[in-house]
Amino acid sequence: MEIATIGEFGLIDRLTNGLSPKNQSTKYGVGDDCAVLSYPDHEVLVTTDLLMEGVHFDLTYTDLQHLGYKAVMVNLSDVFAMNGTPRQVTVSLAISKRFSVEDIEQLYTGMRLACEKWNVDIVGGDTTASYTGLAISITCIGEADKDDIVYRNGARDTDLICVSGDLGAAYMGLQLLEREKAVYYQMLNEKKQKGEGLEEAFQPDFSGKEYLLQRQLQAEARGDIIQRLREAGIRPTAMMDVSDGLSSELRHICKQSGVGCRIFEKNLPIDYQTAVMAEEMNMNVTTCALNGGEDYELVFTVPIGDREKVEAIDDVKLIGYITDQKYGHILVSRDGQEFELKAQGWNFAH
Repeated sequence: MEIATIGEFGLIDRLTNGLSPKNQSTKYGVGDDCAVLSYPDHEVLVTTDLLMEGVHFDLTYTDLQHLGYKAVMVNLSDVFAMNGTPRQVTVSLAISKRFSVEDIEQLYTGMRLACEKWNVDIVGGDTTASYTGLAISITCIGEADKDDIVYRNGARDTDLICVSGDLGAAYMGLQLLEREKAVYYQMLNEKKQKGEGLEEAFQPDFSGKEYLLQRQLQAEARGDIIQRLREAGIRPTAMMDVSDGLSSELRHICKQSGVGCRIFEKNLPIDYQTAVMAEEMNMNVTTCALNGGEDYELVFTVPIGDREKVEAIDDVKLIGYITDQKYGHILVSRDGQEFELKAQGWNFAH
């Protein structure tokens, strides 16, 4: 069905039908000029992300349901990184004519699944036409007690540096998808030059690499780690989510905290599939783990006195410690050599 058949408001009605508030702070959601939220006893956290087709996602290999899921999760991740609880999101879409009603419903299905996982309410947004493809802008509102909020500027000398999950898998998943996309277009061009059609559907070989695809296409915000830290009585001194690469995030923490850091290559958590794929593509797996990005794991610092507590938490790894600022940002290699930790995250030159 073409979107023009039902119009903007008809589309909104279809997308938001059946949404019911799960949070007491949601006084009024979709249906008026503004959502009404109430936070009498908490600090309010607000974050937003804009995803552009051709820049942040490629619909050649990204299905719309996974895209909607990821679009919400990357926003929830920012709230978790402040040690907060996400409560509401607004969703704004710029849609080109090539998308049908059913396409956008698939996108929204993914968004709803992500919200349901963490009991988050969709409370509004906007839709408009686009001449350049699909754009998704999501704003997430969360809450936290004033004393619980964790900023980037609280790391102190001797604090331990921890990271959840594993690193580099999302980046290697992207490399795998881009490689198979290039093979597909090469095959397509060769067929066209010979005047042949693609009688058989192109079937990329992803066997043994499923985890890498999952990490790239279905990002997961690590609210479970926040819950475990709370249960263990641990309040991080500084924290960020790993969206642009561990090196970049660590340098942000160090800069804003006025400290240095020292991490150890041997301690970096890297999945087996990530290591195999890096070797297959002749890439340095440590570089991928440090700079790949889109892992959406949590990197955080804790006082040295919490060492035993944090070591007891599953899926958290100690990778180093905070130092005095004068010692810089150091990566200690497996053979004991020291290198300056460089941030190679996203910038306008990419």
